[in-house]
Amino acid sequence: MARDKFARQSLGGTLHQRIKEARVLMVGAGGIGCELLKNLVLSGFGEIHVVDLDTIDLSNLNRQFLFRNEHIKKSKALVAKESAGRFNPSVTIEAYHDNIKEGQFNVAWFQTFSIVFNALDNLDARRHVNKMCLAASVPLIESGTTGFNGQVQVIKKGETECYDCTPKETPKSFPVCTIRSTPSQPIHCIVWGKSYLFAEIFGTSEDEAPELDHSEDADNANEVANLQEEAHALQRIRGSMGSPLFPRLVFDKVFNEDIERLRSMEDMWKTKRPPEALVYDQLAHQALSVGPTIAQQDQVVWDVAENFAVFVDSLRRLSNRFEETRASAEAGNAAPILSFDKDDVDTLDFVVASANLRSHIFGIEMRSKFDIKQMAGNIIPAIATTNAMTASLCVLQAFKVMREQLDKAKMVFLTRGTERVISSESLRPPNPNCATCGVAYATLHVDTKRAKLSDLVEYVLKEQLGYGEDFSVKRHADLLYDVDEDVHLNKTFEELSLKADTFITVFDEADENAKVDVVFSVIEHEFTENAKPLRLPEELKIAAKPKAPASETTGHATTNGTVPNAISTGATNGTTNGTTNGATKRTASDAGLEDAIVRKKGKIMEELQKSDDIVIIDDANDGVILIDDD
Repeated sequence: MARDKFARQSLGGTLHQRIKEARVLMVGAGGIGCELLKNLVLSGFGEIHVVDLDTIDLSNLNRQFLFRNEHIKKSKALVAKESAGRFNPSVTIEAYHDNIKEGQFNVAWFQTFSIVFNALDNLDARRHVNKMCLAASVPLIESGTTGFNGQVQVIKKGETECYDCTPKETPKSFPVCTIRSTPSQPIHCIVWGKSYLFAEIFGTSEDEAPELDHSEDADNANEVANLQEEAHALQRIRGSMGSPLFPRLVFDKVFNEDIERLRSMEDMWKTKRPPEALVYDQLAHQALSVGPTIAQQDQVVWDVAENFAVFVDSLRRLSNRFEETRASAEAGNAAPILSFDKDDVDTLDFVVASANLRSHIFGIEMRSKFDIKQMAGNIIPAIATTNAMTASLCVLQAFKVMREQLDKAKMVFLTRGTERVISSESLRPPNPNCATCGVAYATLHVDTKRAKLSDLVEYVLKEQLGYGEDFSVKRHADLLYDVDEDVHLNKTFEELSLKADTFITVFDEADENAKVDVVFSVIEHEFTENAKPLRLPEELKIAAKPKAPASETTGHATTNGTVPNAISTGATNGTTNGTTNGATKRTASDAGLEDAIVRKKGKIMEELQKSDDIVIIDDANDGVILIDDD
């Protein structure tokens, strides 16, 4: 009897054949990913590609069943391929221990897949895959879980809303003066290490950090002025990066000089213990006995000398990375920055050691690397049963897409209750005001050595697409052209580092009948000498921007045409961005509200539809810490 006899009978000959011939991509090999890969393999999908940057931790083993104790510290993607491949040898599995945002995973690569599955635990990567699938016109099955709750969403360009169509709730923030001057909890020190110290040295200014709340600044004008001076001093120290004295300069500034300044404000410490400054040379001497493997001991709380050793070592590692990034930066690119990632060993070590040293200074309990990873990464509980059910729903929705029955596909929710554990609703159309799918995507074939920016502006945008004078051209945050900025017009694409797989965005700024933003994906192509050095491979029709939506009469503020007071939970790649589409985390009030809804006999969907609220549930694969800051 053929191995796939019953699968063919269950699915029907046509769908079964499409599955066998399908080439699918699965991004993420964690809690949902392990279950999903098993389902894809047993369903008989012919070719499966798995991408995951993470390695296996001890804490993963209770629910990520493709992994065993001997796999700890190995690549999730590679081990998942090895384990799942045994279930069905006729299926081809390709694994990549890599970041899905790397250049090799470009639009052309995404276009080779029949369907893409997201099984991620961070917002930034989710949004990237969402954008790439839109650019490549490939269907995406988005999924996520938090505890007993789960969600599966089908996304198809031009036909359904995308991941960014509904805004994510703004996460909890902390008063800047509490974080910078009077911390009282471990989370205060962790936010300081991640959103202030790391950002000032390797990223952007703390003024842009969403976790730091400046709303109370007016009542603390003098202290805020002092804190700004501290930040400026760190910026000056940043200029010495790469020198042997750099670790000492940073340490002395934040753990000695700044602490001594705080101690001098005697009124601040009348009712509480004053902070105790640290001395670099004393800790350097004590750290001589610290072994090189201390950073790998993530289940124990390091002492002060051990935290010092990890701090200095991680600072050197990050400095080297930063200098290498700066040295390899090409002309016209923005200044290099590093970003915190809970799965990045260097950045996590820096935040752990910084937070613990600061906790020690203020008499706050220090925490293990494992605990700080949970808090810094906003990690939400994962339950094996929820992951398994969500992964199964992903495949069932994929079957509808592959049958070309998108009208039968649903947004599916899992909720904890005695009735209607699984709820669903019809897929919503795209939000016309969405900054991700409310734009036009197109490819641009370019002879990068010959084509100039002026060719794009004059020949493509003005002559072919009918743009007026008021528009701008950007590569990410870099302004390449607008009516007042034309210095790059005579430069070639090569000189501007506009190479293959670069995204260029055109913003129409006309007062009337403005076009939606257009995102061009550059594809390198050699043309004959007499031909134009760039061209659009197909006719491009650009819609007009929709008019701004009227304000809701109910008093709800609207963002992107939706009501932002959603019930939102989820992991966020170690960030808590407060942007409209920023990361979210589950708070105590959210949990109480969800429990109250569940008790209403499973009527969550009806109630939410009546109030126009939106449930957005993000995936998380690595345990939980709920932060309740008083």
